[in-house]
Formats: sequence, C-alpha cells, structure tokens
Amino acid sequence: MQSLKLKSGNQIPILGLGTWQLSGKDCKEAVKKAIELGYTHIDTALIYENQEEIGEALKEIKIDRSKLFITSKVWRDNLDYHGVLGQCDEILYELGLDYIDLLLIHWPNSSVPMKETFRAFKELIREGKVKQIGVSNFTINHLKKALETSEVPITVNQVEYHPYLNQEELLNFCKKNNIILTAYSPLARGEVFKDNLLKEIAEKYNKSAAQVTLRWLIQKGIVVIPKSKNEKKIKENKEIFDFKLKREDVDKINNIKIKKRLVNPAFSEF
Repeated sequence: MQSLKLKSGNQIPILGLGTWQLSGKDCKEAVKKAIELGYTHIDTALIYENQEEIGEALKEIKIDRSKLFITSKVWRDNLDYHGVLGQCDEILYELGLDYIDLLLIHWPNSSVPMKETFRAFKELIREGKVKQIGVSNFTINHLKKALETSEVPITVNQVEYHPYLNQEELLNFCKKNNIILTAYSPLARGEVFKDNLLKEIAEKYNKSAAQVTLRWLIQKGIVVIPKSKNEKKIKENKEIFDFKLKREDVDKINNIKIKKRLVNPAFSEF
C-alpha cells in the first residue's frame, strides 16, 4: 500500500476504507474484508455510530495495531476543550484502542473558539491518545485561522472531492502548507459510474470508471477513502496502483464542467 508523509513525520496510506453510512454486520464484515485484502487505513467518526463494529472487526482479524491507520472525528457540537477530551475517550472505548492515528474536527463550528479545540488536541497528543490531528470540511479561510491557532501540526484536511467538485484552489493551499488532502465521497456517491467520459477513459486502460476516478485523485497527491460493503468493489478500489493516467486524460477529467457539492448540511460553513 502506497503512503504519503504527514507533516508530523508519520505516513498515511493513500487508500483507505470509508465507513460513513456503514453499520452493523455490514460495517464489521466490510472492515474485515478490507484488511484481508491489504487495506490498513480505516476511516470512521463517532457520529457514524459504527465504531463498536469496527472495533470488533479489528479484534477478530487480529492484525498488529502498529500496521493500522485509524482515523476518527470529533463532532462539531463537542469542540470545546472538555468536549473534545470526552469524545476522544468515547472513541477509544468504542474502538477498543489505546490511541487514534488521526483525530479530526469533523465540521468547523464558528461558535466555538478554535483555540479551545486545539488546546485539547495538544493535550491528547501529549497523553499519547492521538498520534496526529487534522480537520475536515475546512475552507481556505478556516485553514488560515486554524494554522494561526494550533500549536501542533495540522496534518490533514478531509473534504468532499471528486470529478464534479474539483477543488484545485483548496488543494493547492493545502500543498503549500504541507497539509494532506483526503477525499471523501471520491466516487461522487456512485455518480461516476454513469459518466460517459470516465467510462470512455476507463476502456483505454481496461479499468472501471471508479478506478480511473480514484487514480486521478491519487495522482493529484490526494488520499482517497471510498466506501463499500461489497467485497468485489473493495478489491476493485484497491487495484489502482498498476496503471497511470496520461496527462491528456488527467486534463479531460480536470475540465469536466459539472460542478456540484453532494454533502452540504444546513450547518455547513462553506
């Protein structure tokens, strides 16, 4: 599994299993299948209500903890100092782990001072409960404020990113500040499967539209966390390291004219 170097000095696998909207037995089996197929990066969040199932899967698979990279997130209503500390303890309890590799602010919340949140993150790193911290759904303005506020490195910004939401300006800002960008909903919640351009490019490489999309993202230096409970799809999503898109095909995808955000809750601060 290929990886990228974080600002903290540690490595993050460039492909992970997303678990948003996975629950119960489906979630548990998907995690087990993914790890058996060579995935080491699992992405979850307290609000997904699936961390206990993920914890059970990790116990049953009996993999060396040091080989795993587990990401979780603190919900926006709990970003005060004590709220962050409490949520982290709850995350660790549900997952059955001693530490989290990456803990993120799930969504920005302008009503809570970032100073409080990052003070708690610093404490969690000091205690060894968290290896590195980051953010999710942060715009450039959010990131500027976070970079000014946090005393520990902000290593990741996890955002919606796919061919219909190609956030080049945000990506370039992250690269300039040595922040790895992670793409959630990288397959546009299945919409790429129907895209004629992506299917046409896929035929050239004897790949699927999903594989071409994921390859396009990792060639940009973006971590991808596609979600699936289907073993065939989980395996297919991993088969993106044996080919490379030509510049002309990258440009075609870059120039897709459709622009739409698929995840935009009422509380978002975009």
